[in-house]
Amino acid sequence: MSLAVLHSRALAGLTAPEVVVEVHLAGGLPSFTLVGLPETEVKEARDRVRAALQNSGFNFPAKRITVNLAPADLPKESGRFDLPIALGILLASQQIEATCLEAHEFAGELSLSGELRPVRGTLAMCLSAAGAGRAFVLPAASADEAALVGRATILPARSLLEVCAHLTGNTPLTPHLPAVPPAPTFVPDLAEIKGQLPAKRALEVAAAGNHSLLMSGPPGSGKSMLACRLPGLLPPMTEQEALESAAVHSLAGSFDAARWGQRPFQAPHHSASAPALVGGGGVPRPGEISLAHHGVLFLDELPEFERRVLEALREPLETGHIRVSRAARRAEFPARFQLIAAMNPCPCGWLGHASGKCRCTPDQIVRYRGKLSGPLLDRIDLMVEVPAVTESELTTRGAGETSSIVQARVAAARQRQLARQGKPNAALGPDEVDLHCLPDCAGAALLKQAMVRLDLSARAYHRILKVARTIADLAGVDIIRGPHVAEAIQYRRGLNG
Repeated sequence: MSLAVLHSRALAGLTAPEVVVEVHLAGGLPSFTLVGLPETEVKEARDRVRAALQNSGFNFPAKRITVNLAPADLPKESGRFDLPIALGILLASQQIEATCLEAHEFAGELSLSGELRPVRGTLAMCLSAAGAGRAFVLPAASADEAALVGRATILPARSLLEVCAHLTGNTPLTPHLPAVPPAPTFVPDLAEIKGQLPAKRALEVAAAGNHSLLMSGPPGSGKSMLACRLPGLLPPMTEQEALESAAVHSLAGSFDAARWGQRPFQAPHHSASAPALVGGGGVPRPGEISLAHHGVLFLDELPEFERRVLEALREPLETGHIRVSRAARRAEFPARFQLIAAMNPCPCGWLGHASGKCRCTPDQIVRYRGKLSGPLLDRIDLMVEVPAVTESELTTRGAGETSSIVQARVAAARQRQLARQGKPNAALGPDEVDLHCLPDCAGAALLKQAMVRLDLSARAYHRILKVARTIADLAGVDIIRGPHVAEAIQYRRGLNG
C-alpha cells in the first residue's frame, strides 16, 4: 500500500492528545513534505529518518513522501515523532508488513544509526495511551519511567530494527515490568538543628496542615536549615500524588526514578524570572511552582525577588494550578505546592540582634519590607521569628526530636483531616471552614478581639481558623479551644511581631 497510518502522542500541558501519523507515497520528483503544524525539531525529522533508515539496511524511497500529523491545528514539538514517521515510510513502501498497528502507539527519537533515544513527557503520554487501551512502543531508556503507570503496557525497544522485528512477528518485544522502587535517599534530620523550638513548632504545624510559612531572622539563624527539613516531616506521598509529581518532572525532562515517591523540594534563586517560577516559554513548560507540586517551594531572601515575580504566586497559592497563556497556545499545570519563605528583618539582616550591629534607618527598613505586598503576605498562614542562636544553645549536647518522631505526629494529624474532610486544612473553602473549624466560646471571643486589635482581613480570619484546626488536630482533639486559637493568632502577628 502507498498509505500508512500510525498512532502517537503530542504534549499539551500535562495532557497528551492523540496524534495520527499518516504517511503517503506518490509518484513524481523525490521530495519529503511534513505538514500538521510541526515545530523546527519535528521538521528536522526528515534528515534523521533518512539516515536512520539507510543505516538500518532499508531503502529510502525516491518518491514524493507526504507526512501528515493530525489534528492539523495541534502544535507538534520534539523528536518523538521520528519513530512513527520512519515506520510509516517502511509500511507505505512495503518494505515491512504489519497487521497490528491499531493496537500500538509509537514515540521515540531516532539517532542517525537507527538507535532510539529517550523522549520527554513519557509518563504523560503513557497515562493517555493506557486509557486508549493500546500498548506503547518506547525507547528502552524511557521504559522505567513509563512503567510507573501500572495499567499501561510498555514495549521497550533499543533500535528501529527491534520495532520492525516486533511488528512483523519475528521477534516480539517483551513488556517492561515496573522496577522495584528505590530506597529513600538521605533526608536532613530536624534533630541537627540546635535551639529554635518556636520555629520547629511552626514547621510542624505547617507540615500537618499543608500551610505556607514565612520565617524572618538574621543571617545564620537556621532558616534555610529548617526549610530543608520540611520534606522529611511531611506524610509519605500516595501513589496518585507520586504519579502526578513524576508526570510534571517528566514533562520538564527532569524526572529521576531514584526520587520516585519523595516530596519534591524546589529552591529557585532570587534572580529567577516570572516564567521560570510559574512556567512559560514559546512552548509552555512547567515552572518551579509546578515542579514543586505535592512538595515544597522554598524562596530564600524573599524580598530580593522581583515584585512582579512574587505577585505571580498569589493565584496558584489559592487555586493550586497555573494557566500559562501565549499567543499561539495555552497550557494548564498543577501547582499545589507548600510555600516556605525566608527573609532578613532588614537590609543588613541584623535588626534586633543583641550585638546592635544594625545601622539601617527606619525608611530603609520600611522600603525593604514594602517589597512584599499586603495581598501576598495575607496569603501566608504562618509567620515566625527565627532569632540568632545563643552560645549556650550551640554548645548544648543531646539532640532534640528527630524528624521521624515529628513526622509520626504530622501523619496522624493529616489522617484526621483526610478522614474528616478529605483534604488538608489549608485547602478548606469558606463553607468548609464554617463547618469544620468552629472554635468554642473562649476561642471565638479571643478571635473576635484579635480581629479588632490586629485589623485582620476576612482572609486572615479564615486562615487563623484553619491553622487553629491544625493545632487541634496535632493535639488529637475535635474541638478548637482557646489555646489553639491563641497559638494560631500568634502566627499572624506579622513581621513586626
